[in-house]
Amino acid sequence: MDLRPTPSQTVGPFFHLGLTADARSVAVMASAQAKGEQVWLCCRIFDGEGLPVTDAMIELWQADAEGRYHGGNQNIGADPECPGFGRLATNEEGRCDFETVKPGCVPGPDDVHQAPHIEVAIFARGLLKQLFTRIYFADDPANAGDPVLALVPVDRRATLMARPQTGRPNHWQFDIHLQGDLETVFFDV
Repeated sequence: MDLRPTPSQTVGPFFHLGLTADARSVAVMASAQAKGEQVWLCCRIFDGEGLPVTDAMIELWQADAEGRYHGGNQNIGADPECPGFGRLATNEEGRCDFETVKPGCVPGPDDVHQAPHIEVAIFARGLLKQLFTRIYFADDPANAGDPVLALVPVDRRATLMARPQTGRPNHWQFDIHLQGDLETVFFDV
């Protein structure tokens, strides 16, 4: 008897189901009228060999500039100009760009505030389930007291940091590495 491995079922190659015909509507997570600091976030996904993943999808959720999420019980007082949700497919460079505001600190367990961050879900070929991570803003003083970031080994925290783009004010770069030496920290939620 010859036993051969069979391929597992994955979510790819990625299909664009769930994306709107007007991608701009899910690229703008906060309008120009939203309160807070306007920022542009460039997300890129790389595979274990450092090549761009061109058929993935990134979903983002965030609080408004005051630390309130749109929807659910936390909707009271949330900025209506900041729905805080985005979803885009990656392009031929493995990239997608979002327009939003820098989120505020949000309450965490035991009423300890979490640093400004954006929740991330990644859907891509080869994944049985989406991956979850967070985007923090490099050099934000609140990072030092963030209870979730404190769970990540110090030498791995850099994988969760968006960095300012050189020469582009309010533009941030966040690279997601699915495997390899630079692998991004993913959370089991």
